[in-house]
Amino acid sequence: MKRIWLVTFLFISLIGNTQTLSTYEKPPVFSECDSLALEQLKPCFNYTLNNFIFKNFQVPQIVTDEEYKGDVQVLFEVDKKGEFKVVYVDAIYDELKEETKRVFGVLPKIKPATYNGKPTFVQYSLSISIPLTEPVKETIESNDEPKSDEASLNTTLSNEFDAVNAELKPYEKLEYSSQLNIPFTHSYYARFDDEMNAIGTNSHTAAKPFVYSDVARYYDIKAEKESLAKETDSWLGRKLYNEHLVEVQGKDYWFTVDPILDLQVGADSEADDGTWNNTRGVFIQAGLGKRFNLSASVYESQGRFADYFNRYAESLRAFGPDPAIIPGRGIAKRFKENSYDYPVVEAYLSYTPADILNIQFGHGKNFIGDGYRSLLQSDVASPYPFLKLNASFWKIKYTSTWMWLKDVRPEVVEDKAFLTKYMANHYLSWNVSKRLNIGLFESVMWADDNGRGFDVNYLNPIIFFRAIEFQTGQGAGNAILGLSGKYKWNNKVNLYGQFIIDEFSLSDVTGGNKSWKNKFGFQLGAKYFNAFKVDNLLLQAEYNQVRPYTYSHNTEILNYGHFNQPMAHLWGANFRELVLIGRYNYKRWFADAKIIIGQRGFDFNTEEDSFAYGGDIYTNENDRVGDTGITIGQGNKTNSFMWEQQMGYLVNPETNLKLFANIIFRDFNPGAITATTMDSNTLWFSIGVRTDLFNWYNDF
Repeated sequence: MKRIWLVTFLFISLIGNTQTLSTYEKPPVFSECDSLALEQLKPCFNYTLNNFIFKNFQVPQIVTDEEYKGDVQVLFEVDKKGEFKVVYVDAIYDELKEETKRVFGVLPKIKPATYNGKPTFVQYSLSISIPLTEPVKETIESNDEPKSDEASLNTTLSNEFDAVNAELKPYEKLEYSSQLNIPFTHSYYARFDDEMNAIGTNSHTAAKPFVYSDVARYYDIKAEKESLAKETDSWLGRKLYNEHLVEVQGKDYWFTVDPILDLQVGADSEADDGTWNNTRGVFIQAGLGKRFNLSASVYESQGRFADYFNRYAESLRAFGPDPAIIPGRGIAKRFKENSYDYPVVEAYLSYTPADILNIQFGHGKNFIGDGYRSLLQSDVASPYPFLKLNASFWKIKYTSTWMWLKDVRPEVVEDKAFLTKYMANHYLSWNVSKRLNIGLFESVMWADDNGRGFDVNYLNPIIFFRAIEFQTGQGAGNAILGLSGKYKWNNKVNLYGQFIIDEFSLSDVTGGNKSWKNKFGFQLGAKYFNAFKVDNLLLQAEYNQVRPYTYSHNTEILNYGHFNQPMAHLWGANFRELVLIGRYNYKRWFADAKIIIGQRGFDFNTEEDSFAYGGDIYTNENDRVGDTGITIGQGNKTNSFMWEQQMGYLVNPETNLKLFANIIFRDFNPGAITATTMDSNTLWFSIGVRTDLFNWYNDF
């Protein structure tokens, strides 16, 4: 974790070094330099500062006794009043840190830097060599470069470095017009959902995450962020409330760097131990030229959650010594006695060779749908490598995605390596009219049987996967077809839905005997924007239903799953569910409420009854309980109710850093208590601060 903060510090140091005469009309001016020409102010500032440090810095005795040779790294600023302030000090000895702060504390007040004739703050980084070296005064004659024959406290910069500095300019928030993804959270996407879904827009809202440039046509995210800015003059205030920690822009590039936090504590009514989470990380966004962008987020996390959450995480356990898979995150090792350690990395490259085409390659998640859930492709599983093509033209958006997934069950592991399988899908979104959108979806899952690896037959972004499945053999892949639709009733009400079919046999569908081959599901939903004339109030109702054995397969590795988690709905199959959601935001304040009422059918998993009832997509459908009379909720019928309420305050709109309080009430009532399905009545309360970059799903 120390390396993460070191990288952050180096980025900070870079921006500190780059704020030079090319950015500011005048740098800070010591009284000794006041009469000099403009081009002499910078070297005079450097020499005067270094000379003051040399004369006043008292090397601690422990450093002298141990004959230490090294340096002290200092990040400091000169504020609008001309006062020196230390932002950060890094040294091997605490005594060196304290002495550095003392010396900077006795520096005289000087004239501040100016920009457009107005006082402004400026940041610098400085390396103090130990043992101290007396600086040599730089001289400038006419337009000559500074001359110095001996080493000074600061490393001399080359002309090339200064030329790079000259390209720097004030940061213009270019991410909001870039081809970067807007981090997908249901809560934040609700802020611009109504603008994207206005009657007459040619937007396509199912394939997520969106890129900023697509949303910018309908909603000004940059203006929204600026409207939420707080009045503050201090560097710390701006970074905490309004800005990225590091933001740099040059002639053909830009980048931002921010810390990631998810620090929370809470209590669970079913467990004596408290709940908590401790996530630290770094989030980087960048643009190179006009068509190339990249993003990376690195997380280091430890935590313990509500008892029902922990049980589910441990039920997902992969092959090996690690006790759990944190849902939506990844494999977790044991931390202390009853907690988990789960590192995660997500990153991608985004390239736009033409205005109609965007190509992304990375490690992350994708989502297809207009609802809270998706029956086509969801973001509930752990991140995975992917290649995605988005093509937009006329009234059509066409999305092709190829994914590298893992089956981590012990029975499929070879040589202690998880089994790799592959998934590819196409999604065609067509705006039929100003109000109606229709989407066609197809997906196929295949494994590395016969040593074929990634089958190039599925690389074609146009051809139908079902046809390929027949050509490569019925056991060579598992294809799924889907249909989605959205109707804009008016500018306040949208209706949406999905239909998924995993297997189709016309005789079984029309036979009326409830065949197990009737493997399909559907979704119906509605959104009410600015409900009851209350600005920024979104109400949503959604019904989901999936029949038993959908998404499963007689060859288990070909199920619609990854890391023991479904790639579609969180509950797998054999369920019906009603979801009610309300979201409201006012300036920096927000509140979300969610109610989920559901019925599910679980396997009994006992010696007396080991049949597969169709809820667990990782069971073999050949172990089914029967061929006919198959109904939703069969098996260990379980009724569940969940209410979740979250409210909080947006600390920093640029980074989506939030203070929040969250409460969950979950009532889970199986018809029979088994080793794998237990009765549960949970009240889980937590508070914390979080950089909100992805969806947490607690409703399993």
